[in-house]
Amino acid sequence: MPQWTGHHRRHIIPAGEERVTPAKTNIEALCVAKGMRMTEQRRVIARVLADSDDHPDVEELYRRCAEVDKNISISTVYRTVKLFEDSGIIERHDFRDGRARYEQIPDSHHDHLINLRTGEVIEFQSEEIEKLQAEVARKLGYKLVDHRLELYAVPLDDKQRR
Repeated sequence: MPQWTGHHRRHIIPAGEERVTPAKTNIEALCVAKGMRMTEQRRVIARVLADSDDHPDVEELYRRCAEVDKNISISTVYRTVKLFEDSGIIERHDFRDGRARYEQIPDSHHDHLINLRTGEVIEFQSEEIEKLQAEVARKLGYKLVDHRLELYAVPLDDKQRR
């Protein structure tokens, strides 16, 4: 059986915002509940995804999985990610970097701020933003049922600005 090792990347949350601390839902249990057959390689992929504090693309996910199970193939990772996405277990993001990136469907809503200099993705929650979006929808004659907010930014102290 492959040895399990975890990888973590911390997020820095802007002042005045609330850090999202994801309640780790067991991806494996969700797969089983949806009737998926869980091979050992699917279990490795599920564990690596569940342990990710960032939003890996398939190539990064493959690299991490290969550290756990050297026999895993990139095509297996692609197929499994597609299966998990189609089953509503993970969601796909396009943060304008040309790569599809993934995260476990969160237990609570959060938004993303993407640092255009470094590519870092920062998860945050803001009640003010949530209320404003619902108010905008209401003023336009709608009830907001879902949304996705991605902010693209550069650091205020960015010395590389020209």
